Amino acid sequence: MTATKKPGRAGTRTDPKVEKARELRLVKETKIQDLIGDGAGTRLEASGVLYRDGAFLIVCDNLPSLIRVSSELSPKAPENGVINANLAKKQGSSASNEGYEDIAHDERRDHYYTLSEAEPVKPKGFRAHVQEYDAKLRPVGSTVPLDFDLADPNKGMEGLEWVERSGTGYLLALCEGNRCAGGKKGRKPGGGRIQVFRRGGKRWINTSTIRLPASLPFEDYASVSVRDGRIAVLSQASSALWVSRIDTKKWQVDEGTVHRLPTDSKGRTVYGNPEGVSWVSADHVVIVSDRAKKGAGNQRLREKDQSIHLFLIPGNNH
Repeated sequence: MTATKKPGRAGTRTDPKVEKARELRLVKETKIQDLIGDGAGTRLEASGVLYRDGAFLIVCDNLPSLIRVSSELSPKAPENGVINANLAKKQGSSASNEGYEDIAHDERRDHYYTLSEAEPVKPKGFRAHVQEYDAKLRPVGSTVPLDFDLADPNKGMEGLEWVERSGTGYLLALCEGNRCAGGKKGRKPGGGRIQVFRRGGKRWINTSTIRLPASLPFEDYASVSVRDGRIAVLSQASSALWVSRIDTKKWQVDEGTVHRLPTDSKGRTVYGNPEGVSWVSADHVVIVSDRAKKGAGNQRLREKDQSIHLFLIPGNNH
């Protein structure tokens, strides 16, 4: 996410519809820096996470490197560390972003993809870009644009996921704003959109759109993860997670269920900066949180920022 985005509202209660939702159950959480030390600096604007082979891969929107930590979230784990910086700075790359919004994995080819939110394109406008990596996280070619026009560089693509359908791979890119828009229109709930892309030469071609339920009360959308026919979508502004079934043949989802992130005893947001989500198991997800803005009003949010959190989804039947 860009520096102009506003985090969750520190002094207000959650959305009435979200308040009624069941609360995710915290299993474990820790500051990312406590796991990796100062190897990536002290400013860790975590924006995406991927669970794979007993470890979590984390991307930050202010760092050109990846972070790997043990899924046990132990500071002594040998897996913990920073993976080669400048992964997307290979000669010929067209992306100018320092960091990434999300990360996805192609299981069949063992390739990875990182997402840059919105980059300028000629003659005008913006498009998100994707960088591909091999199994050893070495860049493959240059960044490739997603064939979808964005009018607002601060409200671009926020989430990325890889899905196989009948032997063909697709990238799912989650729009940050409702109706893929910025401003007031983008904050009006009921217009969640995931754009579907298939590789075509040097482009990612937009082949379909997944429309999230009009009843979904989210003000924005931060990350998406798919596992075993189920989809999870995270909202930062609403501090909540939506879980549903996904039909990849029709690119459709059902109404699903909203789960709010835990609040304090007064019902106020404490997880004000959740940015990335990934399935860990049938009833567990991992979430990473961005850096909270400065100011006395955000003190409560700083307790959970720049962190990684493991949650249980109670009564999960999706």
